[in-house]
Formats: sequence, C-alpha cells, structure tokens
Amino acid sequence: MTATTTAIAGYVAGTWDIEAAHSDVSFSVRHLMVSKVRGRFNSVSGRLVTGDDLLDSSVTAKIDVNSFDTGNAQRDEHIRSADFLHTAEFPIMTYRSTGVSRNGDDLVVDGELTLHGITRQVPLAVELTGFGPDPYGGTRVGLSATTKINRKDFGIDTELPLDGGGVVIGDTLQITLDIQAVLVTT
Repeated sequence: MTATTTAIAGYVAGTWDIEAAHSDVSFSVRHLMVSKVRGRFNSVSGRLVTGDDLLDSSVTAKIDVNSFDTGNAQRDEHIRSADFLHTAEFPIMTYRSTGVSRNGDDLVVDGELTLHGITRQVPLAVELTGFGPDPYGGTRVGLSATTKINRKDFGIDTELPLDGGGVVIGDTLQITLDIQAVLVTT
C-alpha cells in the first residue's frame, strides 16, 4: 500500500460490486428558466476495483435509462421518447474509467460516458466516504461523485422554446452519484 491509501481509514484493495439498493444516481436540470427539476435513475449496476495504490483503481457502471424517474409519469414518458433519451433505441448508459488522479486534495476519475449512442470524456469529482464492515459479515465501500454534462454533447438537442424567450429545459445536467459497493474479492 502507498501513503495515499494508508491515509484512508480502513482502505481495502479489491473488487467491489455496486449495490443498487443502497446507491443513488440523480440529476437536476433547469426547467422553464426559473427552477430545477430533479430526478434519478432507479437501476444501476457495476464494479469498482480499488488498487493497492488508489490511483490504480477503476470503475465500470451500467444504468438502465428506462429507469428514469422525476416523479411525474407524463414528463418521464416524454423524456424517454425520441425527443430526448430515445430509450427504445438507447436503453443503456455506461461509464468506464480511463484513469484516476489527484487534483490537490480532490480525487478525479476520468472516464468515458456513453449516452444516447455517443461516447464522451466525462470526469467525476469523487469523495471516498468510507470503508467498513456490514452486519452480514461483508465489507462495504461508499463514495460520492459529481459532474456536469451538456445534453447536446450527447445528441439530445430537442429545443422547446418559451414564448418571450428562453427554453423549457436547460442544456446542462448536474449529476450526483452516491454509491455503496460490496467487496467481492481482495
């Protein structure tokens, strides 16, 4: 282990499966130029690998885009349509890390997000929130991550103009991940 990993309480190098029941992938986007709509994806899976050196770690994740949920069925069906996410043609969103680095005290995971059939580099600002035992004899890791993407970069460019200027939905999505994973192997 390196000085980087030994400074993290309880750090464990190993392979971890994302536990969907205790993970959250959420987003917010400007709506009507005056507020934000928030929502989440209810189905996420993936794998984390924490290296002996934290900077040798990696992640792969898959999100069922049909699990999109803002709490409004009519809006959700419109967002799933060909106007936006086009889930009939692009039902899965994936993320694959390409590297981990430090930016001062902050941890950055660089990776490729594939959404709507288009792959772009998307960095995640990551906070490791802890390593520890669970009540079932296993070991868990938690992390939080944030990023912003522009929907137009992924070919989601439907414009819904408002009378008098502005648009119904903004271009920038703020994405927040709170992930809990279970240790599979060390």
